[in-house]
Amino acid sequence: MTYNVQPLRTQQEINDFLFCLRRNKNANRDVFLFLIGINSGLRMSDIVKLQKKDIISSKNPRIVEKKTGKTRILYLSSLQDLIQDYTKDLEPEDYLFPSTKGGHLEVNTVYQMFQKVAKLLGRDDIGTHTLRKTFGYHYYKKTKDVATLMEIFGHSSEKITKRYIGINEDEISETLLNFRLGFWLYYPKTWSDSRTIAPRWAFIIFIANKISAADIERTNPDKRI
Repeated sequence: MTYNVQPLRTQQEINDFLFCLRRNKNANRDVFLFLIGINSGLRMSDIVKLQKKDIISSKNPRIVEKKTGKTRILYLSSLQDLIQDYTKDLEPEDYLFPSTKGGHLEVNTVYQMFQKVAKLLGRDDIGTHTLRKTFGYHYYKKTKDVATLMEIFGHSSEKITKRYIGINEDEISETLLNFRLGFWLYYPKTWSDSRTIAPRWAFIIFIANKISAADIERTNPDKRI
């Protein structure tokens, strides 16, 4: 099976996703998870295991990434009001995204949740990486700083980063938006254009026929056209 997980490219797409999450039984938890994801660029495996103490130590706390083992700085200054409100009744050791079965949410549980949202939205390109890609997509659109984004994501090249966040696809689409060859000949803009085209094509057809006749005569001297 091929997965084609895409970012949420517009504010309307983000709003639609949030609208669906707010219908969940644990809406506050799920919305907070979503907002942390699209504003930090963290992998879901790192998001689900966050505890209160991990994000209230400072406005730019550090965590150790599960996949890479590297220390990552989270820039959460713009989310401080939301963080303080969400965590006010939690103990330092409490998970930010608890499971109803105990412990923290599993990545697969989040995936299943997002698939329900995707179904409501009529999309087949939503996954747990959607949040990370959404962060990257909008960061790049705002700053055009792919080098810093590459460092945040831990990618080895700018090309990988742009492909990951869906920028290459967008750029190709934009460059080909008005790319059309040959249409002017078939759909002249004005009547004067069409009158110019007609004799030109008549001449081309005449020359083509003469060339074809000459070729036949060369290959078969006994046959005259």
